[in-house]
Amino acid sequence: MSHQTAFPSAKVIKVNEIELEVFEAGTHNKGNPIVLCHGWPEHAFSWRFQVSTLVKAGYHVIIPNQRGFGNSSRPQAVNDYDIKCLTGDLTALLDYYGYQDAVFVGHDWGANIVWNLAMLHPKRVRKVINLALPYQERGEIPWIEFMQQMFGDDFYFVHFNKQPGVADKVLDANIANFLRNIFRKNLPMVPPQPGMMMINLAKAEMAFGDPIMSEDELSVFISAFENSGFTGGINWYRNLDRNWHILADIDPIISHPTLMVYGTQDQIPPSPNLKKFVPNADVVHLECGHWIQQEKPDEVNQVILDWLAH
Repeated sequence: MSHQTAFPSAKVIKVNEIELEVFEAGTHNKGNPIVLCHGWPEHAFSWRFQVSTLVKAGYHVIIPNQRGFGNSSRPQAVNDYDIKCLTGDLTALLDYYGYQDAVFVGHDWGANIVWNLAMLHPKRVRKVINLALPYQERGEIPWIEFMQQMFGDDFYFVHFNKQPGVADKVLDANIANFLRNIFRKNLPMVPPQPGMMMINLAKAEMAFGDPIMSEDELSVFISAFENSGFTGGINWYRNLDRNWHILADIDPIISHPTLMVYGTQDQIPPSPNLKKFVPNADVVHLECGHWIQQEKPDEVNQVILDWLAH
């Protein structure tokens, strides 16, 4: 299957008391929306290989740069990046287009938002397709506290929360180097390397693994983060414990038709309890690392199309 790197132009729309930079294609397919949600440290452009395929399949493709990214709003308050705000942006996006629901596709942190969207606003989600990040069980203690016990203070989730502003400054000062180092095949995302891994990646002169994109493609990400900085996206991490409390009384079962796509070389492990919480989940494993839709675009496109067709 062929894929194209042509990417639609952006428009900025007002939703949920902020502005979102949104890329859309296939507007002639009105009534059949699919919303693609990027992760961290990413950009709507990470879905470039999926756009033309989904449009040809009859979908109205909507790809927001979520709050904190690209030319979307970057509120100052950390709490403005909690899961209520992030999922509220997506429901407001549906309202803007006049849709009751849509197919939602998420990768990495985008997958986390889609999982939560299906719990907090189940009627707004038609189907779930998530890549890399499986369903995260709520557990008995807040997530950052749990990660601190499991991985220690140097784990980047913990570091982002316990030392606010430190990682932001280092990443902002090493944008090109950090992105060039992190967008690699087979990059070990977890467990953490000694020290603060994300800072190490930003400062490292050499990186492991082959690059997953050309310098021209990478320049889109570099330019975006030169504009936005990293604090908005890191604030997603800083709300994990707040999100844990928000979800206290929410039904954890997601009954929507769901496709979960894992990379076999991704260091984020598959969930052993996925079916317990997502009983209607189908699981696919692709031979790749963490950046699944960019590493294996043809395979991802085919898997998505086949699953949606059934």
